[in-house]
Amino acid sequence: MQSKSAAKAVHHPKANRVSRGVLAGLKEAVAHAKGEISLPSRRYNVPPPVDVKTIRAKSELSQSEFARRYGFSVRTLQDWELGRTQPPSAVRAYLIVIDRFPDTVERALKGAA
Repeated sequence: MQSKSAAKAVHHPKANRVSRGVLAGLKEAVAHAKGEISLPSRRYNVPPPVDVKTIRAKSELSQSEFARRYGFSVRTLQDWELGRTQPPSAVRAYLIVIDRFPDTVERALKGAA
């Protein structure tokens, strides 16, 4: 059995910049939760879910043609169409633009090549 002095001899490494930042953030979160401080809030507009299959069908392109034209992998496109995954928000925004302005997107992509 350990003596009391041996049990108290716990090694605490010196806090580095990251751990000090984490601790400061936690203290700030607790103070905010208690109503002691006010923190700024931010609002983000996240594109809504999109129906990728409908967008592609509207273009009258096959999966491989749509994927090639707009820079997606066919497998990823299939996953989106089958509802296995939803495109990330930036891609949803891109798909909305493709849906509304397909000719403009195609011209812009051809000019970038």
